[in-house]
Amino acid sequence: MTLVAFDFDGTLSDSEMMVLLGEQYGVADEIGDITARAMRGELSYAESVYERAALLEGLPEPEAQAAYEQVFLRPGAADLIAALNDAGHTTAILTGGFTPGVEAALAKEHTEVDHVVANDLPVADGHLTGDADGPLIEGTKDEALESLCVETGTDLADTVAVGDGANDLPMLKAAGTAVGFIPKPAVRPHCDVVVATMPRLRRVFEEDGLL
Repeated sequence: MTLVAFDFDGTLSDSEMMVLLGEQYGVADEIGDITARAMRGELSYAESVYERAALLEGLPEPEAQAAYEQVFLRPGAADLIAALNDAGHTTAILTGGFTPGVEAALAKEHTEVDHVVANDLPVADGHLTGDADGPLIEGTKDEALESLCVETGTDLADTVAVGDGANDLPMLKAAGTAVGFIPKPAVRPHCDVVVATMPRLRRVFEEDGLL
C-alpha cells in the first residue's frame, strides 16, 4: 500500500487560512504584504509565519474559529480521499496551515485522513497570543514525510506527494511520485505529473493502479 501526502492550502483547499484570519481582524493587507516579502525571498518561511501570527495577537477565539469555518475542500477532494482510504492506502495532510482549519474543512465533508501534520496558533484567555508553533514552521515537509514512513512502516519510494508551492518542494523531491497541483513555476520542473483538478488527480491515480 502507498502513503499519499497532500499539502492543504493551495492543494486540497483553495482557501488561505492566514488571509481569512486577517480579514477577521482587519489586518489582511498587512498579512498579504508579509507573504509577498517572503515570496520575494526577503523573509524565510518561518519568519513570515511568526510575523503574520504576531499581527493576530488578541483576536478572539470565536472570531478565529469563524475564519476556520470558511475553509473548504476543493470539489472532488473528499471523494478522492475516501477512495484512497477505501483502497487501503495511508492518507496524510502535511501543511504549514493550522489544525483547526484543516479539521473544519474535513468535518464539513465528513472526511477523515490518517494523519494531519500542521501548525497551531496558541490561545490564552480566549484570544490568540500572537505566537505560532508546530512541526512545519522550522521543520520541513520531507522530514515530516520521512517520519510518517517510519511510523507506518512505508518505504519512501512507495509514497506520493501532492503540492503546489515552494514549501512543498522538499516533500515532492523526497517522495516516490511527485504530483504538482497547479504548481508554481519553480515547482513544476520537479513534478512527475501536473494536474489542475481533483477529478483529474483521481484519474491519474486510477491510471497508476492506486485506485
